[in-house]
Amino acid sequence: MKKLLGVALAGAFSLAASQAHAAGELYFYNWTDYTAPDLITKFEKETGIKVTVDTYDSNETLLAKLKSGATGYDLAVPSQNFVTIMVAENLLEEVDVSKMENFKHVAKAFRFPEWDPKQMFSSPYQMGTTSYALRTDAGVGDCSSLKEFFEPNEKASGSVGVFKTPEEVANMGHIYLGQEFCTEKTEDLKALQALLQKQKEHVKVFSSEGTMDRLGSGVTTISNAWNGDAMKQRLAGQKVKYCFPKEGVVGWYDSLVIPKGAKNVENAKTFMNWLMKPENMAIQSDFAKYANPIEGSGKHMSKDMATSPEVSVPTVPVKFGRSCGPKYVKAIDKIWTKLLQ
Repeated sequence: MKKLLGVALAGAFSLAASQAHAAGELYFYNWTDYTAPDLITKFEKETGIKVTVDTYDSNETLLAKLKSGATGYDLAVPSQNFVTIMVAENLLEEVDVSKMENFKHVAKAFRFPEWDPKQMFSSPYQMGTTSYALRTDAGVGDCSSLKEFFEPNEKASGSVGVFKTPEEVANMGHIYLGQEFCTEKTEDLKALQALLQKQKEHVKVFSSEGTMDRLGSGVTTISNAWNGDAMKQRLAGQKVKYCFPKEGVVGWYDSLVIPKGAKNVENAKTFMNWLMKPENMAIQSDFAKYANPIEGSGKHMSKDMATSPEVSVPTVPVKFGRSCGPKYVKAIDKIWTKLLQ
């Protein structure tokens, strides 16, 4: 009895010590509507770490926040090309993700990616595509070509939704015009500017938030879209279709990173490792409706994800955005500033 009591007390002490070690806070900075509430609830319950989530609407907003100095955030979610920029500008804490216990679940094709070749700054989050979506009952197109988005017909005129930030819109324009991403050719940039200025005549709103809500309600009839957002609208019963035009779509891969100067680095590492467990990442994918690179997560997801036409890419090109040179960035900023005037 004495021995059993000793074992019980030792176990209780060990559990209390573990909980005390894990307890603390985590400040998570993520895209709007991109954090599964059930995921956070499960993480808090299992670790004792209290999570606070704030949101932003673009990679550009996140980058500006990190460049401004101490952010107060412990985790953020940039896309692949912005990881490159943040590493180059010394905005991220180093963390050897490949040594984490659950890194073994990451599919080999997605380990040590070109934007983080030693896996020293980022761990996987979600991945998907950027294109446009349309209302199937509006007569604005059949998803066959980017022409429907950039040169809309009369029925779509005045009801086009475009993201408010230039990165993905510009890349879609490059694809439509047959140009390379990050092109610095004067003739290419002039052609892109002309395309966007002409499209503006038909645009209802420039916004990166609420895009699919506006499409679902009919405020817009054709709009920039991420595949997961479009899937949510379709599952909600809206007559919305995500488009894979013949010219191709923009691919993206989002990662977890730790901003330089984060106060809760160990808690951030705990979350990174925890999310790489298949059953945990499945919760996030089920919520956001995006794919992920964690092997074994599929068996924990709903059937909707397995059969989703938005997740399964047909035989069209998928071109991933990348970090561009300062000359290109300056030119695009100038084009976009003029466009939004």
